[in-house]
Amino acid sequence: MAETADGSYDADDGLVGEGPESDEEMPLADHIEEMVYRLGIVLVVMAIISGIVFPFGERIINFLWYSVLPGGDIARPRVYHPLGLILARLKVATLAGFVVGLPVFVYQTYLFMRPGLYPAERRYYLASVPASLVLGVFGVLFAYFLVLPAIFTYFLTYSQDAAVIAFGLTDTFDLIVLMMGLFAAVFQIPLFVMLAIMMGLTTRAWLAAKRLYFWGAFLGIAFLFSPDPTGMAPILVAGTMIGLFEATLFALRWVKRSP
Repeated sequence: MAETADGSYDADDGLVGEGPESDEEMPLADHIEEMVYRLGIVLVVMAIISGIVFPFGERIINFLWYSVLPGGDIARPRVYHPLGLILARLKVATLAGFVVGLPVFVYQTYLFMRPGLYPAERRYYLASVPASLVLGVFGVLFAYFLVLPAIFTYFLTYSQDAAVIAFGLTDTFDLIVLMMGLFAAVFQIPLFVMLAIMMGLTTRAWLAAKRLYFWGAFLGIAFLFSPDPTGMAPILVAGTMIGLFEATLFALRWVKRSP
């Protein structure tokens, strides 16, 4: 890395020119080809991580299952499909690949957009790569410690007086994995809001003025991707998305007022 005039170091030295002047017009086909290439890298990384985790899938399944479900015989998984266990192992491996793939995706989008970014924007984008992984892990932990126990406690309260409860491995683990993956993605909201503002794509005032539109979008996404027919999970997901969005706007307002 080369030292700049102010004594700092350019982390992107030698990769591109000094700002958007390095941005060159490219045919649409070339842009699409590069985008597909970048997405392919993300998928390859996800596949590698999934392959590494897959042999340990059964241990992870048992750990997750008996951590978030109530104890006793009622928590024992019921397998109604001959490939149920293998598919569950594949899903937990895919979840690991997805969480690790989040920062890889952010970095690949940075490489795709790099020629058109100013040096300061590149630094913001590069700093977001480790932040994405940290936020993704926090999202998984949030789902593990708070959301999933609340959902399954609600399920028991909702159903125990009307029916004998049995947890099928496939459907139940689909919900566990989906919630963890969804919250890993949901916790990226502060990162993308901060990144958009720092790069000058939008402003805090504009986001605050349009907050009801964002709330509506969050509700739609939550109910679209949640498999819970009782509505408990979508409400928790939407509430978390709105809370993260508003907390980010509040933090930005507070920082702006600070000396």
